[in-house]
Amino acid sequence: MTELDYQKIGSKIRAARLEKGWSQDKLSEKCNISLSFMGHIERGTRIMSLETFVSLCNELEISADHILWDIVRPSDPILLNILNGVKTKDAVTYSSYVRIIRAIAEIMSDGC
Repeated sequence: MTELDYQKIGSKIRAARLEKGWSQDKLSEKCNISLSFMGHIERGTRIMSLETFVSLCNELEISADHILWDIVRPSDPILLNILNGVKTKDAVTYSSYVRIIRAIAEIMSDGC
């Protein structure tokens, strides 16, 4: 298993924050974490929860793949349009669409 480099993760989060022109204070408020903890995350001196990580990715509009592994997989615009249209509906409907798409992907990968 690959070990996570928390300093590298923090640096990428900092770079994404600066690209948006946001202060640490603004991002920490958006993610409902303390300013001190935000600084620790960016320095890689403390480990964040999965919920905090997801919140940071969502607020910064960055992919978890990019932050964790430097792999940015291009997304299919047709699939993104479908999911973006469903995002405006309730969370249950969105989750159902995601599960269906995953199931189809599994079926397709097993059959090929």
